[in-house]
Amino acid sequence: MHLRWWIAILLFLSTVINYLDRQTLSIAAPVITKELGLSAVEYSYILNAFLVAYTLMYIGSGILVDRWGTRMALAAFVAWWSVSNMLHAFAQSAMQLGFFRMLLGIGEPGNFMAASRAISELYEPKERAFVHGLVQAGASVGAVIAPPVIYFLLQAYNWQTAFVVTGATGFLWLAAWLWLYRTPPVDPATAPARVPWLSLLRYRQTWGLMLGRFFSDPVWWFYLFWLPKFLTERRGFTMKEVGMLAWLPYLTGDIGAIVGGVLSGYLVKRGYEVSRARSLGMWPFALMMPLSLLIANAPSNTVVLGVICVVTFAHMAWKSNIMAITNDIYPGHVVGSLSGIVAFGNGLGGTLFTWMTGHIVQHYSYDVIFVIMAFMHPVAYLIIRWLVRGPVKLAP
Repeated sequence: MHLRWWIAILLFLSTVINYLDRQTLSIAAPVITKELGLSAVEYSYILNAFLVAYTLMYIGSGILVDRWGTRMALAAFVAWWSVSNMLHAFAQSAMQLGFFRMLLGIGEPGNFMAASRAISELYEPKERAFVHGLVQAGASVGAVIAPPVIYFLLQAYNWQTAFVVTGATGFLWLAAWLWLYRTPPVDPATAPARVPWLSLLRYRQTWGLMLGRFFSDPVWWFYLFWLPKFLTERRGFTMKEVGMLAWLPYLTGDIGAIVGGVLSGYLVKRGYEVSRARSLGMWPFALMMPLSLLIANAPSNTVVLGVICVVTFAHMAWKSNIMAITNDIYPGHVVGSLSGIVAFGNGLGGTLFTWMTGHIVQHYSYDVIFVIMAFMHPVAYLIIRWLVRGPVKLAP
């Protein structure tokens, strides 16, 4: 196997670990919130401690990736978030848990900025959506394995052990990454000049992609952070049932990430213009998202899980293509910074939506959340169609 495909596997695995670490809290949330006496609003504040740091560091980590290079930047990010996750084991209050959550949020977004730059460095346009899909599939796999793994650790040990064990996995990955990855050489005579990240805000495409992520990504944040609580509080699932079944929506998300990437990659190989291929790889999945309306009054838990699985499949298929657009229309030497700016929309939308979710759930019900989520992807698609057109030619 060519080295670059081993690198693709490592990018996939880093995302698996990234999501396993962040999911540890949400899976253990029913236990932790009870032990520490946390309300739904307090829990949302702890989540937002992560999301605020995560959102702000999207831009910072993108700049660091472009300055440090893919190899060293990703190594630093993985080491930071692994230690931060292990520190959760020492939390004894909402404030301490929120602080450690903030540290985790500082490190984790760099994974995706570094992966995006690596994809620009190593892969051709016809391969990029597939590799992005593989990276996004890592998010779903991490979320798939988290419920049974964390449930086992909770039953066999305690929630503190769960954070230590999941955090330690990052250091195993780190050794393989430093051994295998080498940044492709660049001729100094032809190396492009450094572009200030603020200058990227001049382009409508940047705003289109950022707003597209702002409206669509909060759906994934909800299922990542709130699904176990929704299933136990609203649908009557036991912790054992959550451990046995809550991974299914993430598995279908995993499949969706690959399907979305393969679909647009196939269209590119068939001769479709790249931007048209990405668009055709997004709109069918955007049209599937209003199925969320069925969740609020579903007659059985089987129907609830079935609809959620379809929704997470569609979201991740969508996301593989919106991520690939960044590589398609921007020069490779700004992809790290640009990815950070675009992903800022993801973090901002997720932060606001998570805050809103905590208040709506505590004072009303989950039903309102599912109604809102039904229309977020169609809105995001219309924004992208309006603002994101053609490759970006950077001004001198």
